[in-house]
Amino acid sequence: MRGLVRKSTGSWYQVMGEDGKVYDCRIKGKFRTKGIKTTNPIAVGDWVGFDVEPDQESAVIHTLEPRRNYIIRKSVNLSKQTQIIGANLDQAILVVTLASPPTSLGFIDRFLVTAEAYDIPAILIFNKLDLFSDEGLEVLQDYKAIYTALGYACYEVSARLGTNIDTLKNLLKDKVTLVSGHSGVGKSTLINSIVPDLDLRTGDISGWSDKGKHTTTFAEMIDLPFGGQLIDTPGIRELGIVDIEKQELSHFFPEMRLLMNKCRFNNCRHINEPGCVVLEAVENGEIEPSRYDSYLSMYNNDDNRG
Repeated sequence: MRGLVRKSTGSWYQVMGEDGKVYDCRIKGKFRTKGIKTTNPIAVGDWVGFDVEPDQESAVIHTLEPRRNYIIRKSVNLSKQTQIIGANLDQAILVVTLASPPTSLGFIDRFLVTAEAYDIPAILIFNKLDLFSDEGLEVLQDYKAIYTALGYACYEVSARLGTNIDTLKNLLKDKVTLVSGHSGVGKSTLINSIVPDLDLRTGDISGWSDKGKHTTTFAEMIDLPFGGQLIDTPGIRELGIVDIEKQELSHFFPEMRLLMNKCRFNNCRHINEPGCVVLEAVENGEIEPSRYDSYLSMYNNDDNRG
């Protein structure tokens, strides 16, 4: 039978079969040996083939259909393992907060580059608008100015007050959307305000580290009452870049992509080469210094930045 993976717990998967029933599935033993290098060979949003076992209580996944796209991350730890956090997406949302906890520009850029690499439209949602001071609102406008100039849609919301939630619903309608962000940025509260009947568990910010406590443990697909699905994902502390060659990296920065064919050398790295139009644009203020810093960080595999 064919089905859609709706929840992943790491060892078991909830799959919605074409018969409308939800099955608890595990992976066929040999499945993991087929050259899949991620910690999770199956991700939420995948279409799979599975067989129901004789007891009718569980099923076994035996095939994975080709993915249209996916978002992948590298764990920034000794294992350097990679993980697909959602597949077959129409768009991806990064929930951003400027405090409690802060989302760095470097983290935003890594998410956007990953989305660009897999041709997934990305949207930035600036949450916790109700907590912003006047100074914070100025920083917010600076952040938005950077990314709107690059063509990324940016929205301000307050999950707690319900500000601009209807606008967000319109963005989500009839689409499969991955929702990601640091722990504590208010993803669960935001989803609760979009789908109040869900009553997802939310948590406080850890006082000693200003990092959010995990409230979403597993990736899960949520049906939206107005059409479409959300893929809610566990909070991400770091986002390492995966499967992007150094010579390709500048292709996934839209502002560099526009200029790089004008560089003197075809294989220009945009680091210290003479006649580099990208470097000129950075010096002239046409490319944001923070974006160029992010490019250098990713180019040098400095996964601990952002």
